[in-house]
Amino acid sequence: MTKTSGSASICVENAEIAKVVLMPGDPLRAKHVAEHYLENPVCFNTVRNMLGYTGTYKGKQISVMGSGMGIPSMGIYATELYTQFGVDAIIRIGSAGGLAEDVKVRDVVIAMAASSNSSYGAAFGLPGYLTPAADYGMLEHAVASARAMNLPVKVGLVYTSDFFYYPTPEANTKARELGHLAVEMEAAGLYWTAAACHKKALSILTISDHIYTGEALSAEDRQESFHEMMEVALETAWHCVE
Repeated sequence: MTKTSGSASICVENAEIAKVVLMPGDPLRAKHVAEHYLENPVCFNTVRNMLGYTGTYKGKQISVMGSGMGIPSMGIYATELYTQFGVDAIIRIGSAGGLAEDVKVRDVVIAMAASSNSSYGAAFGLPGYLTPAADYGMLEHAVASARAMNLPVKVGLVYTSDFFYYPTPEANTKARELGHLAVEMEAAGLYWTAAACHKKALSILTISDHIYTGEALSAEDRQESFHEMMEVALETAWHCVE
């Protein structure tokens, strides 16, 4: 049986999407996670090459699918997964640029909440500002999983920007001064969407470069070497599956 989403961005045939979905921005990272971490992965989506797979992890069904770059792309896929395919929770697994002095390249950051320069949240109609925040239960499981692996993670604020090439560099300085650990492009959009859909979300990030030190990972490393982040995310997803 084939099921196609309202925007035709997802077309599922002869497969299922699990209740919990891991979402890297890069669809090739989704393929890497499926092939290296899931048992018996089956590809459920190839539309626009936004690859999606479902397999099992420690006996529980988990899916992984790309989200694309930026809040609008994340918003489309997350909304459709939540509202049209019965997904209960999404965990963003992605890269971020380090801002804080004590954040280093390859560090794992868990986004408790996300500030943003995007107007996306205003569309939900709350007078004032709709705060994009993680689901606490998922956050708690992620921190506990990291501790069990003896992995020191950093938990706190991240800054979600609509710009990759921000026209005024002072924005990063201000975000750093206000305690943001890192800057990225999707977490706030995922958190807003989860709130509106009455679902769960969490963002777990690996620092791929640092805005102030100039350190950076290669494109290949960004795709294939984020093992610690992936393992924390998989353990968190496993706890979310009933």
